[in-house]
Amino acid sequence: MRYLFAVIDNKHRESGEAPGEMLAIDAFNDKLEAAGQRILAVGLSSPSTAMVFDNRQGEKIQKQGQLIESDDFMAGMWILKIDTQEEA
Repeated sequence: MRYLFAVIDNKHRESGEAPGEMLAIDAFNDKLEAAGQRILAVGLSSPSTAMVFDNRQGEKIQKQGQLIESDDFMAGMWILKIDTQEEA
């Protein structure tokens, strides 16, 4: 089975990562890679740099900024191949 794990951040969180946060993320990525579970891992830019493209019903909308205004945003994601929901 494939699972999408979203990394959620908040615009009002103190800037910068917690000490050791990137080291922990790198170690987690290494563990996933070694287990053959990682399909995709990606970090995303802040919502302030977002560009929305919306072509639903042929609208061809292009706008700077978030699609939906919120303090929380998706800062990254993993797509993993894991055998069971319990393991995930």
